[in-house]
Amino acid sequence: MERVAARWWHAVDDGRLQCDLCPRECKLRDGQRGFCFVRMRDGEQIVLDTYGRSSGFCIDPVEKKPLNHFYPGTSVLSFGTAGCNLGCKFCQNWDISTSREIDSLADQATPEAIAQAALRTGCDSVAFTYNDPTIFAEYAIDIAAACRERGVKSVAVSAGYISPQPRAELYGAVDAANIDLKGFSDDFYRRITGARLQTVLDTLSFIRHETDCWLEITTLLIPGHNDSDAEIERMANWIVNELGPDVPHHFTAFHPDHRMRDVPRTPPATLSRARQIAIDAGERFVYTGNVRDARGGTTWCPGCGVGLIVRDWHRVREYRLTADGCCPDCGRAVPGRFAERLGNFDGRRVPVRITSRRGSHPLVAGSRNRVL
Repeated sequence: MERVAARWWHAVDDGRLQCDLCPRECKLRDGQRGFCFVRMRDGEQIVLDTYGRSSGFCIDPVEKKPLNHFYPGTSVLSFGTAGCNLGCKFCQNWDISTSREIDSLADQATPEAIAQAALRTGCDSVAFTYNDPTIFAEYAIDIAAACRERGVKSVAVSAGYISPQPRAELYGAVDAANIDLKGFSDDFYRRITGARLQTVLDTLSFIRHETDCWLEITTLLIPGHNDSDAEIERMANWIVNELGPDVPHHFTAFHPDHRMRDVPRTPPATLSRARQIAIDAGERFVYTGNVRDARGGTTWCPGCGVGLIVRDWHRVREYRLTADGCCPDCGRAVPGRFAERLGNFDGRRVPVRITSRRGSHPLVAGSRNRVL
């Protein structure tokens, strides 16, 4: 694919062009790249290098995004590109988010091809994940439109570090989002991610109150950095007061990676403690992730307390919601997007190839890889 003209930029007085995609507002001279690396100045415009190009495609359970209230049991065609507009020291996908080898992106596909691939593989949705869709927002918006034309849904998995105009366009286009709320202090955001907390809070409020996009939140708990009782309680109180008690919140376990290999794994007890703090603050749907925890993986009825969706890791073991998304015992509605019946995806991750890289041979179809 060729470079495409980026949206959201303007010229400044000193002759540079300012990228208006995110709060970094990178100001570029000809040939310079922004912090994300994939947006660069080419003459008198800013271009996006990764439109139509991906680091790979996989079929995942939607619960892996994680989304627990968005068509449970269904499959999602997941993909990412390269680069990121944050610099998280703990990044668990650092090989993709910090990649500068744009020419090595293996799979090439138009928005229409991705939407058709989702249909052919029986995927109910397409997810922009692995790296942040903010930096390839033009591509993501076009894919979301192609998907919607074919009855396929779209999902953004993002850190939410985006400026107001592109924020409105991206989250007005997709059907669901999981936003990382990485901590609840500006000091943590500045030191550990290179970003600012308030922008993320603004994104969460915008999605919740100004769009029809289904919203869930993930917080990766890092021992000694963002896992104190006080910080978790402040976060939970903000969510309940500003977003409401029904936004699902996932606390997930950190493992040593990237530039934080000296930090220990998150103990399961920390996740359980955070979950209870959030519930005590008024959050109704709080989950634990990256660990096996039957209680923390189950969707409990907010009315009578019965287990409605019982999960084992990313697989749904029991599903008791009625066709209209209510508890069969007390009739209480569970907020979310639910189909008449549970999806039938078995939860196995399946790598696929949309196309082969130029000059290489396609992967052979089989139990581990599918060629589309």
